[in-house]
Amino acid sequence: MFPLLLLSAPTLQLPVAPQSPLSSVQSESAVVVQDKRSDLPKSDSETSPPEKPSSPQSRHQSAHQEVEFRSLPGRLDTVPVFNSNSPEVIRDSGILLSTFPPQGKRHPQAHLNYAFTGRFDIFSHHIAKSDRPDSTPTPYQGILIYNPSRTRVVTINVLQAASYLGTPDAPFIALPQQVSNDLGRIYSGPGSRVVDHILRGRRQTHWPPLLTLQPGQSKMLMNLPIPLPRTPAAKGPVRGPETGQTNSLASAGGAILQNTASSSNTRSTLAHLYSTGPIYMANMSMLAPTKDNGTEDIPSKKDWETLLLNGKLLTPRDLPPSPVNQAATPYYYGRVAGVSRGSLWQAQVTDQPNSKYLTIPKPGNTIAYGLSSLQRGTFGTGQVQSAPMLVRYPDTAYLAHGNYGVRYNLTLPLYNPTSQVKKVVVAVQTPFKHDRPNAGLAFSVTPKPAVFFRGTIRVRYKDDDQTPQAQYFHIVQRQGEPASPLVTLMIQPGEQRLVNIDYIYPPDATPPQVLTVKSELYSTAPSNP
Repeated sequence: MFPLLLLSAPTLQLPVAPQSPLSSVQSESAVVVQDKRSDLPKSDSETSPPEKPSSPQSRHQSAHQEVEFRSLPGRLDTVPVFNSNSPEVIRDSGILLSTFPPQGKRHPQAHLNYAFTGRFDIFSHHIAKSDRPDSTPTPYQGILIYNPSRTRVVTINVLQAASYLGTPDAPFIALPQQVSNDLGRIYSGPGSRVVDHILRGRRQTHWPPLLTLQPGQSKMLMNLPIPLPRTPAAKGPVRGPETGQTNSLASAGGAILQNTASSSNTRSTLAHLYSTGPIYMANMSMLAPTKDNGTEDIPSKKDWETLLLNGKLLTPRDLPPSPVNQAATPYYYGRVAGVSRGSLWQAQVTDQPNSKYLTIPKPGNTIAYGLSSLQRGTFGTGQVQSAPMLVRYPDTAYLAHGNYGVRYNLTLPLYNPTSQVKKVVVAVQTPFKHDRPNAGLAFSVTPKPAVFFRGTIRVRYKDDDQTPQAQYFHIVQRQGEPASPLVTLMIQPGEQRLVNIDYIYPPDATPPQVLTVKSELYSTAPSNP
């Protein structure tokens, strides 16, 4: 395993005078978009495809369920999220996201001038790519944090944190649609693994529980490689070798073998933190520097600080989002780079805001709630759950589409008001997206091969013997593929039963999903002999 954190090296004391490049002086010329409007465009998926016209009725369907769609109760909290997903692809050195002040920087437009204090999150998801992996230096990702105060020591508590690579930490593998994951050993892709880790309240071993920043001091919170898979002949030191041997390529017949096939690797990072004072952060990419003997070295803090002061936004950029009110297609949601607002959506899912329970539907009927619903994908409710952006780059998404890294903690106080036992099935599903009232849920007899959701969901409830249960399920869903139940309960007449659904929306997923509650009449009458 590569070392996750490099915090033991001596730290460079940065000047804190008003003219300091890293000082917290407010800028009047900073290129920052601060949108507080609620009618902003959203993004559909991590891959940010154009919105295309689609009709579930035009597809090969196996079922079209009539349902009562309701807006999901609750709302996002106000925790700021350092949200770095654009540009998604890394091919060179540059700034991915910086909330430092722009003063003293060679490219001030790369800095958004936002200080974090108190609770905040870090979400980052990027893919390193190269068309010549054998000769491309190892890409690194670094997160630099800085205390701008002249007099105050700042302490940062790392509450939960994890960062995983696609290769070798969490390769994408084929998994069943739903499988028990109580031990947390089942995952597919780094996004699936990282959200599972945080859902269980864990901090990855190499993340420190506490960091202390003296006045004017900076430290590397993260300094991690995203190694590109290489040909066997070219494999060698990729993260600061301990020996002085040069990295060599095997040759055949005097010709050097070079891999010219495209290669890529992904790193997903999620962390929950608390700071006792204002801090600035920057997420950057850097191709590994080279030593005099030709071997690769690990970027130092000084290397990262130089990039922060002199670097520009990483290119090539992603496609910019479509205008907010554009009605025509294609419609581009864009990807996120900035500070979004909202880390947790917590709610009691009841009939009305002042109700104490959720009345189960009549037998054969279904109630559905959108999850990570977004513009053009509200299932007719008009509810857009995408987190607003506090600051963002002008060519990136207007909202944090999909709410990647956001936790959904939903409690359903199910109530059976009838005189009959009811069978209740609770599920999370991925039907075809639509935005039409009373259009129901549409599923396909032949779902597309692309996976729209892969991640772990925790369910807590009392079973039919009134025994408390806490179960984890890893689910894999394709769009239009009917899902298996997460919970099936036999609820007695007049009984109320709590069910809690808890998950973190993973990278590599495509919104929206739905939470469904379906009721069936349950009969215990014996069969005829």
